Amino acid sequence: MLSACSNGEDKNTITFWTPLTGDDGAYMDQIVKSYNETNPEFKVKHVVTADMYTKISTVLNSGKGIPDLAIIHADRVPGYVKQGALEPIETAISGQPEIKEENYLPQAWSTGNIGGTQYTVPLDIHANTMYYNKDLLKKYSVESFLDDNVVTIDEMLSLQGKLDEGQYVVNDALLGWVILAQVQDLGGDIQENGKPAVDTPVMKQAFENVKKIADAGLMTPFGEDGYLMFQSGNVLFSTDGTWTSTAHAAVEGLNFGVTNIYSPTPDKFTNRASSHLFAMLGNEKRTNEKEAGIGAFLEYVRENSMEWAKAGQIVASKQVIENPEFQNYMQSFFTANQQEIDSLYIYTYEYYPYVAEAVDTYCADIVRGNVDLDETLKTMQKFVEDKIAESSKTTTN
Repeated sequence: MLSACSNGEDKNTITFWTPLTGDDGAYMDQIVKSYNETNPEFKVKHVVTADMYTKISTVLNSGKGIPDLAIIHADRVPGYVKQGALEPIETAISGQPEIKEENYLPQAWSTGNIGGTQYTVPLDIHANTMYYNKDLLKKYSVESFLDDNVVTIDEMLSLQGKLDEGQYVVNDALLGWVILAQVQDLGGDIQENGKPAVDTPVMKQAFENVKKIADAGLMTPFGEDGYLMFQSGNVLFSTDGTWTSTAHAAVEGLNFGVTNIYSPTPDKFTNRASSHLFAMLGNEKRTNEKEAGIGAFLEYVRENSMEWAKAGQIVASKQVIENPEFQNYMQSFFTANQQEIDSLYIYTYEYYPYVAEAVDTYCADIVRGNVDLDETLKTMQKFVEDKIAESSKTTTN
């Protein structure tokens, strides 16, 4: 990795950093390889690192080894722009007329637009989703739960006392994501006038709604791996991610499908999501010619990212998702109609990462009744406010 940093100033190579480890990194490697085989003026070198954000801070502070292009998550954009860490992507795509808002999923594009300036080009949307075990739904005669593609909390509660020992209605996979989806379903938000809103009646209601499922004994036991329990065939619903469809598909005998995250009401459903975005970090040494090369690579990805669908991602390019081949992938469920596309909600609040950290830290104990809800919401609110104060102090320094 250290040697790779020095290549950030290679005049003939676009150094491209991503946090895409594991299979995701391999799929991106293939996209980059295919692009380089077209013999572009500027070839791309894909550098994967699990601690990319830490490394970004290091190179930005030193001004050395800054990559030409990076993939960042949607929740990083507001903070990076505020810090002056990103350059507008507009200069790179000015020669690519098809890289424009109407050719991408709307929320994936707009999350990179700050103050009317476009800082990113989207690769995908990756969302919280709910897989279901077809055999268990049939066993308990509840296939009707899926008639409207919205499984409600009341429908789940209707199974109380009806399941065999060792079987459960839902697991606690990505529980923090589920809670934040409930907040949207209830018409709430995580900020009010730019200030974090965690200790609120809506957040309390979101936790109480999910807690009902656990209190009824319908959620997989605290401390056990509910994700694996779903794969072993003992859970009706698993609230993990679009990207895990490939892992579920590899489980022999698991007869499963996909639907939306459960909701307190059949009238509204939300699938909490994020996005991988192409961005250019501030780098005075990056030439105009190289930026044009970046634009050429991004246009290639816009047209040729079906490979990324293999990773279980909802590709952001409309050209790809409107291709009949995309229907072969389970996550195409979320682009089947406008209502599904609209359900993919990406939080763009500047301090969202701190709110998400607070929810993730405390959600399991709240839902399981291990802590007092009201007191813990106050703790979470202070947690976020302290994080914001700390970050403001660091930025000022």
